[in-house]
Amino acid sequence: MQVMEIDSSINVLGEKLEPCSADPVTGFFRNGCCDTAAADRGSHTVCVVLTAEFLAFSKSCGNDLSTPHPEFGFDGLAPGDQWCLCAARFAEAYQAGMAPRVKLISTHRKALEIVALDHLREHALERS
Repeated sequence: MQVMEIDSSINVLGEKLEPCSADPVTGFFRNGCCDTAAADRGSHTVCVVLTAEFLAFSKSCGNDLSTPHPEFGFDGLAPGDQWCLCAARFAEAYQAGMAPRVKLISTHRKALEIVALDHLREHALERS
């Protein structure tokens, strides 16, 4: 069995990565943090606070996050939930003017390989 090695848990501000959400539990590793590794092809690294508008946008792009799928242990997401979003989906939503709010202290620095820090800061919950 191959063990996945988690990349350093550093956020986009260069500090320790803080948890994103334990309810619903999120992250590529389902550890509540937007940790990542080489196996995380979607780069689930941007901690966002979901909105109805973003959920509708994501569904229209083929990624329905709101419909429950109990067969996968997924209850579906709702506005107000925090979630480790794929960096490319955030970038797509940003370009479309539909980006949700971002929790910078919980967004992994690997997101910066796909999303500009200025774009994340524009939607930040915190002021940094």
